[in-house]
Amino acid sequence: MKFGLGKAVGLAVALGAAAGQAQCPDFTTYAQSPQGTPSEGPLGLPYMRPDPACRTFNSTAVEKVIDDMKARLKDPDIARLFENAFPNTLDTTVKYFNATENLAFIITGYVSAQWLRDTGNQFAQYRSLLSSDKELATLVKAVINNEARYVSQYPYCGAFQPPPESGLAPTVNGYAIDVIVNPPVDNQTVFECKYELDSLCSFLKLSSSYYQTTKDSSFMNTEWFNAISQIFNVIWEQSQPTFDADFNLISYYNWTGGAGSLSPAVNNGGNGEPRGAPGLVATHHRPSDDLSTFPFLTPANAMLVVELDNLASILDDAGKANNVSQQARQYSKTISDAIWNSTLVNNIFAYETNGLGSRYVMDDANVPSLLSLPYLDFLNITHPAYVATRKLLLSRQNPYFAKGKNFSGIGGPHVDAWNPWPMSQISAIFGTDDDAEILESLYLIANNTAGLGLIHESVSIYDGSYTRPWFAWANSYFSEMLLDLASRKPGLIFKENKPYVPGQ
Repeated sequence: MKFGLGKAVGLAVALGAAAGQAQCPDFTTYAQSPQGTPSEGPLGLPYMRPDPACRTFNSTAVEKVIDDMKARLKDPDIARLFENAFPNTLDTTVKYFNATENLAFIITGYVSAQWLRDTGNQFAQYRSLLSSDKELATLVKAVINNEARYVSQYPYCGAFQPPPESGLAPTVNGYAIDVIVNPPVDNQTVFECKYELDSLCSFLKLSSSYYQTTKDSSFMNTEWFNAISQIFNVIWEQSQPTFDADFNLISYYNWTGGAGSLSPAVNNGGNGEPRGAPGLVATHHRPSDDLSTFPFLTPANAMLVVELDNLASILDDAGKANNVSQQARQYSKTISDAIWNSTLVNNIFAYETNGLGSRYVMDDANVPSLLSLPYLDFLNITHPAYVATRKLLLSRQNPYFAKGKNFSGIGGPHVDAWNPWPMSQISAIFGTDDDAEILESLYLIANNTAGLGLIHESVSIYDGSYTRPWFAWANSYFSEMLLDLASRKPGLIFKENKPYVPGQ
């Protein structure tokens, strides 16, 4: 069944989830042991979807894509991975949805909070289905509307509590209780207020992809334009240097960390490492939620360039807010020029810089990353700067690259240096046309799910142990990559060399 679009939908999702907990297992627990019938391939991967009655949103269009891909994929283990991963966001993370209220609350997995970054990526794989599946499109529009409310009020925050209309109780985040944030936040609305530039980019990404597919501009309401205005304010504020000409401190946002926080305190009174003003936009934390070393994160700025251009394009196409479109393009050009002028040395992009000559050459698995620059649409996989940077990133020259007997890839300090993330191998596939490289990365992922048929956060190079059994974004990213190969390299993964694009 599908949830209908009546007024009671939101209550059905929110209250039904609570009422059904006794019958429907918690997916964090469910995902830690094999379920269902094994696949027919050598890995014998289990069927990890919850019972249809326990799924949080059902889409006939999504089910058709699963059937289409299963019929075409030549490896039954890869088919089972797709079957488990592609619907995972809809199966498990739609905590609340009310079409009449135009509100949806999407969790990341085991954490009952809505991250702007995760939702933008969790729904990316469904993009081509929005024009044919009206209820799925309505769900995505409700996600955008809910996030517009968040961004309008707290543009520096990246993770949020359920909307009051849902009747869901806020989750107490012990890591945020004693953290001092300026401007102040309300923890009944905000789950965590680490400022991460890519969170705002992800809100723009979800908005643009929705419009590009549906041509429905109805989400561009007053709240949404308020959110865009707030994003522009953050861009301007975080483009400023730490000190003015007389060494007066310029501070618009600070975050202390420390106390009970998972992350250490942001140095210099919560203001971060001192910076210049090269035209880039600073961020206090990375997409991993970890503390930035230097404030200008190259891949986040690259993502911002792309999404500002996309914002301008959808506004122009919809015939709305020409002044906003012009400002978006102006910011995009300034930031793009700064990336090429201040982060690139000997054709190698720095992961982070400070606008004062310092640079940190590394990469982190979380997207946006340097490895994912082609996926972000910032440049082509054949660009000499990407080719040279990619070679460095997938080597010992990247301090967060690690290689073991069974698994290798890029990780990050969020877990540790010897736990690469499958997400990095997915990014690597998006970044190459080499068949051998693609297959090597694909099977590194497939062979390292701990026999559970889901994509995990990280995998140890020593013993294959993993972190995070329920990670909807990683499952979505894997599925999005397979759909990209279905169109770009069908002969590599399909029984027949015929491209496949969902919805076409």
